[in-house]
Amino acid sequence: MSFVLRSALATVALAVLAAAPVRAAEGDVVAKIGNQSITERELAIAASGLGTQFEQLPPEQRKLAVLSALIDIKALAQEAQKEKLQDRPDVKAEIAFQRERALHNAFFAKNGATAVSDEELKARYDKEVAAIPKAEEIHARHILVKTKEEAEAAIKELDGGADFMTVAKEKSGGPSGPEGGDLGFFGRGQMVPEFEKAAFALKPGEYTKTPVQTQFGFHVIRVEEKRDQQPPAFDQVKEQVRQVVMRERYVNLVRGAREALKVEYVDPAMKAQVETFEKQLQGDPAAGEAGAPAAQ
Repeated sequence: MSFVLRSALATVALAVLAAAPVRAAEGDVVAKIGNQSITERELAIAASGLGTQFEQLPPEQRKLAVLSALIDIKALAQEAQKEKLQDRPDVKAEIAFQRERALHNAFFAKNGATAVSDEELKARYDKEVAAIPKAEEIHARHILVKTKEEAEAAIKELDGGADFMTVAKEKSGGPSGPEGGDLGFFGRGQMVPEFEKAAFALKPGEYTKTPVQTQFGFHVIRVEEKRDQQPPAFDQVKEQVRQVVMRERYVNLVRGAREALKVEYVDPAMKAQVETFEKQLQGDPAAGEAGAPAAQ
């Protein structure tokens, strides 16, 4: 399978990993059923798989509910063993799948999830920030009124030396009025076109000499400051960066393992579908036609 297809499946696989059991260190026995003991560790593992069923319960009741469910599972599991159900092919396959899934999760937890350091995340953040094209943003204030005449009157006051913030507090009908018309920093594409065009044409300290009309009314705009657009702080996006790094690490781990083991699709129909899907992901226009017979 190509790297493209593995990347597409990585998000799904990580969702499975998110539900992986939490390994507790506690070995204390909390209950017994027959000759089997239930430890805190087992309870924690069961809680990760069953907890969503009882998430509306208070913590202590939730723990008891999980314990009760685990006892039910063990009770019927012991009855199933008495009937040799573990020897049935379908049950064997399910047990094998659950075992391999647990090993898959444990391997990624050791070599992927827990191996991601804050230093690696910060380095990736710095790399992404450095690749962002430079873009200008401005800090502006405005006075918003209903009519052109009101806007012209405000401009006349400003021309006479009135303080912009004071006039905004007195006259602006917008939600920013009580704050002196402060709109904070914004970049291109965040304001309506008429407002943006007029605002970005100003230099710091300048205000519009004619009213700017938008669907909200008439504006008098003043630019306080211009600067390069600031990226979000590392702490704000740290967890998003972690997900990106973990996804890439997962894909790389799977790629290495797949290449070492050599994947072969024996079923012809399955092989054709995989090849068609890979072509579609790579943007091959002929993939749809080629894949039509296999999809029937």
